Amino acid sequence: MENIIYKDLLRRGFNVDVGVVEYFPNVEGKTTRVQLEVDFVINRGNLRYYIQSAFAINSEEKKEQERNSLKRIDDSFKKIIIVRDNIVPRYDEYGIYYVGIRDFLLMDDFLEA
Repeated sequence: MENIIYKDLLRRGFNVDVGVVEYFPNVEGKTTRVQLEVDFVINRGNLRYYIQSAFAINSEEKKEQERNSLKRIDDSFKKIIIVRDNIVPRYDEYGIYYVGIRDFLLMDDFLEA
Protein backbone atom coordinates (compact mmCIF):
# COMPACT_ATOMS: atom_id res chain seq x y z
CA MET A 1 0.00 0.00 0.00
CA GLU A 2 2.87 2.39 0.76
CA ASN A 3 4.30 1.84 -2.72
CA ILE A 4 0.95 2.69 -4.30
CA ILE A 5 0.69 5.88 -2.26
CA TYR A 6 4.30 6.80 -3.03
CA LYS A 7 3.86 6.37 -6.79
CA ASP A 8 0.61 8.35 -6.73
CA LEU A 9 2.22 11.24 -4.84
CA LEU A 10 5.01 11.36 -7.42
CA ARG A 11 2.40 11.33 -10.21
CA ARG A 12 0.77 14.35 -8.56
CA GLY A 13 4.08 16.22 -8.71
CA PHE A 14 5.04 16.14 -5.03
CA ASN A 15 8.54 15.79 -3.63
CA VAL A 16 8.30 12.84 -1.25
CA ASP A 17 10.44 12.23 1.85
CA VAL A 18 10.27 10.14 5.00
CA GLY A 19 10.05 12.16 8.19
CA VAL A 20 11.24 11.65 11.75
CA VAL A 21 9.73 13.29 14.80
CA GLU A 22 11.77 13.36 18.00
CA TYR A 23 10.48 13.85 21.50
CA PHE A 24 11.94 13.44 24.96
CA PRO A 25 9.65 11.74 27.47
CA ASN A 26 10.55 11.51 31.13
CA VAL A 27 10.24 7.86 32.17
CA GLU A 28 10.93 7.01 35.82
CA GLY A 29 12.89 10.22 36.32
CA LYS A 30 15.06 9.64 33.27
CA THR A 31 14.76 11.61 30.03
CA THR A 32 15.01 9.48 26.92
CA ARG A 33 15.02 10.31 23.24
CA VAL A 34 12.30 8.70 21.11
CA GLN A 35 12.10 8.91 17.32
CA LEU A 36 8.83 8.34 15.51
CA GLU A 37 8.57 7.90 11.75
CA VAL A 38 6.22 9.77 9.46
CA ASP A 39 5.68 7.61 6.35
CA PHE A 40 5.54 10.54 3.91
CA VAL A 41 6.38 14.22 4.16
CA ILE A 42 5.34 15.68 0.83
CA ASN A 43 6.06 19.11 -0.58
CA ARG A 44 5.16 21.05 -3.70
CA GLY A 45 5.77 24.78 -3.70
CA ASN A 46 4.33 26.14 -0.46
CA LEU A 47 2.19 23.02 0.13
CA ARG A 48 3.26 20.45 2.72
CA TYR A 49 1.43 17.39 4.01
CA TYR A 50 2.28 14.67 6.50
CA ILE A 51 0.87 11.24 5.62
CA GLN A 52 0.71 7.97 7.51
CA SER A 53 -0.24 4.75 5.74
CA ALA A 54 -2.16 2.24 7.85
CA PHE A 55 -3.34 -1.05 6.40
CA ALA A 56 -5.96 -1.30 9.15
CA ILE A 57 -6.87 0.58 12.29
CA ASN A 58 -8.82 -2.02 14.19
CA SER A 59 -8.12 -0.94 17.77
CA GLU A 60 -7.53 2.19 19.83
CA GLU A 61 -3.93 1.08 20.37
CA LYS A 62 -3.29 0.87 16.62
CA LYS A 63 -5.02 4.22 16.07
CA GLU A 64 -2.80 5.85 18.67
CA GLN A 65 0.30 4.24 17.18
CA GLU A 66 -0.50 5.65 13.73
CA ARG A 67 -1.32 9.17 14.87
CA ASN A 68 1.33 9.51 17.59
CA SER A 69 3.98 11.02 15.29
CA LEU A 70 1.44 13.32 13.61
CA LYS A 71 0.21 14.67 16.95
CA ARG A 72 3.76 15.69 17.83
CA ILE A 73 4.31 17.82 14.72
CA ASP A 74 3.88 21.40 15.82
CA ASP A 75 2.82 23.22 12.67
CA SER A 76 -0.40 23.88 10.82
CA PHE A 77 0.16 21.73 7.73
CA LYS A 78 -2.39 19.02 6.97
CA LYS A 79 -1.91 15.62 8.59
CA ILE A 80 -3.48 12.57 6.93
CA ILE A 81 -3.87 8.88 7.70
CA ILE A 82 -4.71 6.69 4.70
CA VAL A 83 -6.29 3.31 5.46
CA ARG A 84 -7.02 0.31 3.26
CA ASP A 85 -10.72 0.15 4.10
CA ASN A 86 -13.42 2.14 2.40
CA ILE A 87 -14.32 4.65 5.14
CA VAL A 88 -16.20 7.90 5.34
CA PRO A 89 -13.47 10.57 5.27
CA ARG A 90 -13.35 12.45 8.56
CA TYR A 91 -11.23 14.54 10.92
CA ASP A 92 -10.48 13.46 14.47
CA GLU A 93 -10.15 15.63 17.57
CA TYR A 94 -6.50 16.38 16.70
CA GLY A 95 -7.30 17.66 13.21
CA ILE A 96 -5.93 14.53 11.55
CA TYR A 97 -7.79 13.57 8.38
CA TYR A 98 -8.66 9.87 7.82
CA VAL A 99 -9.40 8.66 4.31
CA GLY A 100 -9.60 5.31 2.53
CA ILE A 101 -7.03 4.43 -0.12
CA ARG A 102 -9.68 4.27 -2.85
CA ASP A 103 -10.94 7.80 -2.15
CA PHE A 104 -7.39 9.06 -1.89
CA LEU A 105 -6.43 7.67 -5.30
CA LEU A 106 -9.62 8.80 -7.07
CA MET A 107 -9.72 12.39 -5.83
CA ASP A 108 -7.07 14.28 -7.79
CA ASP A 109 -7.92 17.57 -6.09
CA PHE A 110 -8.01 15.99 -2.64
CA LEU A 111 -4.65 17.30 -1.42
CA GLU A 112 -5.19 20.82 -2.68
CA ALA A 113 -8.52 21.22 -0.84
